[in-house]
Amino acid sequence: MRGSIDGLESSAPIGMTLPAVFADDDLAQRFVAGLDEVLAPILNVLDCLEAYFGPALAPLDFVRWLGTWVGAETDGTEPEARLRAAVAAAAYLHRIRGTRRGLSEAVRLAFGVEPEISESGGAAWSARPFGPMPGRPRPLLHVHLRLADPTPADEHRLDVLVAAARPAHMPYTVQVTALERTPER
Repeated sequence: MRGSIDGLESSAPIGMTLPAVFADDDLAQRFVAGLDEVLAPILNVLDCLEAYFGPALAPLDFVRWLGTWVGAETDGTEPEARLRAAVAAAAYLHRIRGTRRGLSEAVRLAFGVEPEISESGGAAWSARPFGPMPGRPRPLLHVHLRLADPTPADEHRLDVLVAAARPAHMPYTVQVTALERTPER
């Protein structure tokens, strides 16, 4: 939350712009110094406004608000770097939503790992009519995620994420398993 910052100097002090009659008036100078202290954070934000709309530079609390503004798929528990990446990629993810690539990117941004996605669809071309239909007759989407230390909350989070990012007509299943550790030699 934006607020006053101790020791922040105003970029446009009011006391120097007062008419000459108030230049030596102690009461007037102290009064406008109080206004300067209150206005300094506002002027600071306005001076750096373009940085507030770039997730890489914006303050963390503003990035969280910006994420709700652009519809980023976040739940508030992700680390700062992953949150900033998800907010930065939100517009791109909306463009590719409902595709395999869109689903894969959304899961990767939320969990930091690439998911394994299998689907029943297919595409084919045939020079003769009534050729074999590609894919399976019943639509199905399965997303498998391997995490180092999975929890039941991870499976719920994945389920919510896939439900939002999948093609609307596709039934789906999700699975979260522990990452297999290989013995070091």
